[in-house]
Amino acid sequence: MNAPVARENLQGLDLLAEIQRLKKERNAVILAHYYQKPEIQDLADFVGDSLELSKRAAETDADVIAFCGVKFMAETAKILSPQKTVILPDMAAGCSLEDACPPGKFKAFREAHPDHIALTYINCSAEVKALSDIIVTSSSAETILSQIPPEQKIIFGPDRHLGGYLSRKFNRDMLLWPGVCIVHEAFSETELLKLKAQHRGVPVAAHPECPPHIIDHADYVGSTSGILQYAQTITGDTLIVATEPHIIHQMEKAEPTKTFIGAPGADGNCACNICPYMALNTMEKLYLALRDLQPQIHLDETVRLGAKKSLDRMLEMASGTVGKGDLGRA
Repeated sequence: MNAPVARENLQGLDLLAEIQRLKKERNAVILAHYYQKPEIQDLADFVGDSLELSKRAAETDADVIAFCGVKFMAETAKILSPQKTVILPDMAAGCSLEDACPPGKFKAFREAHPDHIALTYINCSAEVKALSDIIVTSSSAETILSQIPPEQKIIFGPDRHLGGYLSRKFNRDMLLWPGVCIVHEAFSETELLKLKAQHRGVPVAAHPECPPHIIDHADYVGSTSGILQYAQTITGDTLIVATEPHIIHQMEKAEPTKTFIGAPGADGNCACNICPYMALNTMEKLYLALRDLQPQIHLDETVRLGAKKSLDRMLEMASGTVGKGDLGRA
């Protein structure tokens, strides 16, 4: 590995041209989550939700996956593409949900509730995925939960807000792990109501990671990609968006004549609804990662296979190919 280049040494470098050159040399594919900065979204080969990005990268003949997102997303890409080199521009790009669910504590919790299956949100580490029975995404969770017999006891983690939303919607009593997304937790009900009063009749789209006091005011609740699709179907010309605001870049590209307003944080002006982890990825760091092929994602093969099993079960259930008799613990 080359020594990191001092930031000032990159001054004057045409980063976009260099990234494109290195992408070709490395036979790399660049992935950008919807929460990345616009300049990173615009240079990426694919922009989307985390699992969809990993699936699309696995279908390419690329040797290298440069994942502009957070660590658990890059790990998912490695789970699905073990033969490919997976790099993350900044290994410190983590996730509050992953941090809230350490594998050791999750393992002990599972062992304390042996009659429960673990339905686990994809926003967790590879180790926690390997300890789980079924992984869900915000777009697949409802489809999967509807297939689980009502008598089956469930642990849902690490997002208590998504789990609570599903529990209320399906009238299912679940043991909820107490994690939250710091971005979606930051939205203010008071400020949202002020915004709605200023824009009467304007719909609100919210991610299910939001707490109930935000969800209760939403006209649409869904995944990031679902919110993007909803933005393209509204009959009006304005939408209030209660998720990380960098998704608005894609909305504006898809619907340039519409107005999209990010839901406010606690004081109505703070940037607390911008994910600080996603913001760690920059053009400079992407250039260095492609140049040095570092930082690189490495997974223990036993962990990878365990995580892949729970991911595969999700993909099978989302497509309706798993029978109810196959829903026992992994």
